[in-house]
Amino acid sequence: MASSQLFIILAILAIVAPSILATDYVVGDDKGWTTNFDYQAWARGKMFVVGDNLVFHYPEGVHNVLKVNGTGFQQCAAPASTAPLTSGHDVITLATPGRKWYICGAPNHCAAGGQKLAITVMPSSFAPSPSPLSAKYVASSPSPTSGC
Repeated sequence: MASSQLFIILAILAIVAPSILATDYVVGDDKGWTTNFDYQAWARGKMFVVGDNLVFHYPEGVHNVLKVNGTGFQQCAAPASTAPLTSGHDVITLATPGRKWYICGAPNHCAAGGQKLAITVMPSSFAPSPSPLSAKYVASSPSPTSGC
């Protein structure tokens, strides 16, 4: 009986743990998703892993977020069938490892304004402990250590 309860607890932890350990990255930190910002410099040194979230903050109606492939990133163009994210607070969960590319589809924001981001997502087995720096810019949600 005790071993079956232990198995259930471990199974629950295996399902819940990745979401607890996930890091929310606010793209651009306090600048948000905007033009004339170096998103490649922002991403440098960060380790994105499966389960992490990219949070895009921007004024609704001014910008958007389009997920593209490498060619779309280089050309600042998305296929016509690409549905833009437009809420101004878009959260993208990084579900698979590999290269990921995002651009703003507003006219000239990507090509002239540099509003594009390319990252590499590592498998969750590469996940380090979340760094205090990355948590600095997360929306004001209580941390697991609040009040300690």
